[in-house]
Parts: sequence; structure tokens; C-alpha cells
Amino acid sequence: MQPLRIALAQIAPRLGDLEANLTRHHELIAEARGQGAGLVIFPELGLTGYQLQDLAADVAVRLDDPRLAGLAEAARGMSAVVSFVEESADHRLFIAAALLEDGLIRHVHRKVFLPTYGLFDERRFFAAGDVVRATPSRLGVGVGLAVCEDFWHVSTPHLLAMDGAHLLINVSSSPGRDLASTHDVGLGTAASWRTLMRTYAQLTTSFVVFCNRVGVDESLSFWGGSEVIGPTGATVFGAPMFEEGLFTADIELGDVRRERITLPLLRDERPELVAREWDRIVAGRAGLAEDAGQ
Repeated sequence: MQPLRIALAQIAPRLGDLEANLTRHHELIAEARGQGAGLVIFPELGLTGYQLQDLAADVAVRLDDPRLAGLAEAARGMSAVVSFVEESADHRLFIAAALLEDGLIRHVHRKVFLPTYGLFDERRFFAAGDVVRATPSRLGVGVGLAVCEDFWHVSTPHLLAMDGAHLLINVSSSPGRDLASTHDVGLGTAASWRTLMRTYAQLTTSFVVFCNRVGVDESLSFWGGSEVIGPTGATVFGAPMFEEGLFTADIELGDVRRERITLPLLRDERPELVAREWDRIVAGRAGLAEDAGQ
């Protein structure tokens, strides 16, 4: 496989200004193309800003919206991941991430886990997705999309990798919280994300890409720190914190094959055992199984 250049669009979207953010996406897609990128990734709700609350319905788009089609066309010959508020046919609103390829929307992931703790109140405004799937891509590998909180649940990267993903992409709007005690680590939030990314990369023997936004939405400040992690858990690239820009990193997709042959963790997984035990646990939680407590 040829090396893949990934462009991370660590941007500060304008809250509720869909048109301005669309323009910025077009500019950065063109810039990424000029830098030889085969994949450009934007953060969670990069087309709208994060702290939307009651503005969510005003900036929501259907998947057949011509503005999304325009982005897909702009990215023709590349792969792009963009995130927006999706309105379904029955008028539910989702935080969505889409893989754009060959002028089309190749795949859409609706955020599955919506946080309602601390600073977050997403379930008040959005519906939760209920599908976690990997998808083939023009890059020649399987891609798994996730949105922010999805990666705070270990089932997400596990399902994506078992479903055929070699490249796990998490788009995020992670605000800075909990100053860490050491200057080497920085934000406690950043330290936690770094631990997650390395752990998932190693356990799934996959590339893990984290694209986080910067800037401020009302009282929330976002720290950036986007990263690319190799299938051994080693850092390939780390973007600076709090700095807006388009950052590139080159990866060798063949590293996934080498690592999975050397360390066949996914081969040795036992999904039939996991499925059986999950059935038991779910039945127990619903009070349907006599041996739920055994």
C-alpha cells in the first residue's frame, strides 16, 4: 500500500453559522488536497459548532441536502470525514459524522452515546444512534467512525475493529476540564484521551485518529490536541493544544497487517462467547433470566 497522508482540520467552528463553516470546510478541503492528503478529517459538529442547544433544529440538514453533496463533490478523489446535525425523515436530530468519497456520502455514523453528566446535556436536544458499523473505503481499508463520547465506551472500538475497521476515527468536541497535576501532561482531559487512544490502538491493532476542535462556544473552551496513533500504540503525530490549523501526518496502512500477524488479538477474539454472555447480562437486567445472578 502507498503511504496515506491524513489532514486533521483542528478548527474553531462558528456557533450556529452553517454557511460560514461550510465555506471554511471547502477552503480546508482544497488546502488538504494541495498538501497531498488522501484523507481530511473535521471535528465533531464542525459544520455547526457544539453548544447549539435550541439552535440545533435551525442548523440541521438532511442527508440529501445539496450542501453536503457539494462537500462530497469538493472532496472527490479524496476521503473526507465531516460532522453535522442530521435531521432524519421523522424529524429526529442526531449528531452525525459522514465519510465522503467519490462525490457521495459513503457512510454515516450517528453518535450512539450521548453524555448527560458534568458539562453535558446532549440527550435533551438529540436522539441517540443505534448502529455501530465499519465500512469499506476507497483507501483500501475498513474505516470505523465514532463521535467523541462513543470512545468512552470500550464496546465502540471493539465492535468497529471486529466489523473490519483498520482505521478508527473519532471526531470530537472535547472541552478542557480538570487541570492535571503535572506540567508534562497538561489538561486532565487530554491525558485521559491519550490513554484511551493508545489502549484502543494496541488492543485492536488498528490506527486510531482523534480530531478535536479548538476555540470557544459560550463558556466552553476546546483544547485540540488531535492525534494519530499507530497499531502498536505508538504516537505517529500530535497536534498542538489550543491552536487552530490544518495538520498532516503520514501513515503506512500496511503496518496494520504486520501488527495483526505478529499480535493476532482480533483473530483470537471469541465473538460467539461475548454475544452469549451479553444475551445473559441483558436478560438479567430485564429480570428475564432465572440464573441472572449466577
